Amino acid sequence: MLELLSANAYNMSGSMACAIMASVIGLLTGSFLNVVIHRLPQMMQREADNYLAHESGRSLLHTDRYDLWAPRSACPHCAAALACVDKIPVLSYLLLHGRCRYCRKTIPLRYPVVESFSALLAGWLGWRFGLGVTGLAALAFAFVLITLSFIDAQTGLLPDSLTLPLLWLGLLVNLGNIFSPLRDAVIGAVAGYLVLWMIYWIFRLATGKEGLGYGDFKLLAALGAWLGWQALPIILLLSSCLAAAVGITMVIMRKTAVNQPLSFGPYLAAAGMLALLYGESFLYSGLYR
Repeated sequence: MLELLSANAYNMSGSMACAIMASVIGLLTGSFLNVVIHRLPQMMQREADNYLAHESGRSLLHTDRYDLWAPRSACPHCAAALACVDKIPVLSYLLLHGRCRYCRKTIPLRYPVVESFSALLAGWLGWRFGLGVTGLAALAFAFVLITLSFIDAQTGLLPDSLTLPLLWLGLLVNLGNIFSPLRDAVIGAVAGYLVLWMIYWIFRLATGKEGLGYGDFKLLAALGAWLGWQALPIILLLSSCLAAAVGITMVIMRKTAVNQPLSFGPYLAAAGMLALLYGESFLYSGLYR
């Protein structure tokens, strides 16, 4: 009995250590995710502007370097470069009372939210999977989903530069059958894309409107590549229920109009994370008994 209690205590302490370490990783990574969330849509817009300018024979509109690494982080209001002390995750926001040190304009709440959420989710995954290959793969999966969710919520975009690498990484991870057998992962990637593609065309032919975007197809394909085709029904069910609940609530609160489009990516991402964490324990119990 004492040996069993000792083993349990050892496992608990190991899980706690992994959770704390993963939370620190998540906090630091969350700061970088904010950079991606802010800059990637602008990078895409600049590239589109330059392409259209080139095609029309005009001079390029953007010739300065702008990517995830340069220029230095700066206040979006006054363009003052941020010192290192201004970029400490969460803490800097609290110390500055949510305002720029230089112009005193409000810092978007998204910055501490992304950092805090990344830390909490990473700690959760560290506790659940540890920090071996499985745990690190789960962290990568979560960080990309967080980034995609916030970009989609803000801009309605799910960039190929994130969805496609997520898909290929899922297939590579499952070469070792980590989250799903490779055969199921390949079928999941194909089925995930085709299911939403068919729903898109059925809805479009029936209503003349576009209810989904191609980025949603690719995101569900990526989730299928990570979790296998068996996860797709529950992901679709959960994401649809979440989207409907949020949409109805927003309409009741008069935050959005009835016909206003709703970004579906965050709900797919949330359902994918729940399937990763709890798929085998209870989400599938009623479907695959």
